[in-house]
Amino acid sequence: MPNEESAPRFPGRPGDWVLYKDNQLIAFNKPAGLPVVPDKKKSPNLLQIGAAYVRQDLYPIHRLDRPVSGVVLFAKKTAAQTRVSEQFQARSVAKTYLAVVGERPTEDAATLVHYIREGKGNVSEVVDQSDKTAKRAELSYRYLASSDRYHLLEITLLTGRKHQIRAQLGAIGSPLRGDTKYGFKRSNEGGVIDLHAHVLSFDHPVSGSRVELRAPLPTGPVWEGFKGADVMG
Repeated sequence: MPNEESAPRFPGRPGDWVLYKDNQLIAFNKPAGLPVVPDKKKSPNLLQIGAAYVRQDLYPIHRLDRPVSGVVLFAKKTAAQTRVSEQFQARSVAKTYLAVVGERPTEDAATLVHYIREGKGNVSEVVDQSDKTAKRAELSYRYLASSDRYHLLEITLLTGRKHQIRAQLGAIGSPLRGDTKYGFKRSNEGGVIDLHAHVLSFDHPVSGSRVELRAPLPTGPVWEGFKGADVMG
């Protein structure tokens, strides 16, 4: 059975993944299944591939789960890494995801608040607020469209917890397509899941101007089934 550790083929070349670059930063549209940073199994990862592409060291600013696709931003200088990382900590970075689920939520738009703790087997558990090891997790979603079998949600993250979107959607009975860790019945080929980091907005570390990065959607029939939705630009 495919799992999160499988290594699918990645489309295109690293140059095709570039969304933005200047002398301070570079951003990629990460393929699903590719780790952002080195892991215990020494898998190919975006940090090393990106550094080879630009022929210099890169510095991680944030992460995406291995099975997730979309915008990943690296710094070319440590000062830029520090300044943008501080924005993540201050929650001034705007992060919007697109999620494909098998079960449409009962409400077309809502803000979800749960309490999450890290469980065994690299899983985040939704628990009662009284659990002192749990952290508050908050996101907003809105329903966008349906295909023959699936439903598309737009997710705005308000906190940044491990596996937050995956755990919270699973908790309301709308797990992500392919995400068997959080309740979907079948895995996807290569262990990837249908969650895409679509838009990332932040202040440039030098100019201070607002930068909005938008990652084109993954290819494949599931995503192509939503091409008429209003966020597909």
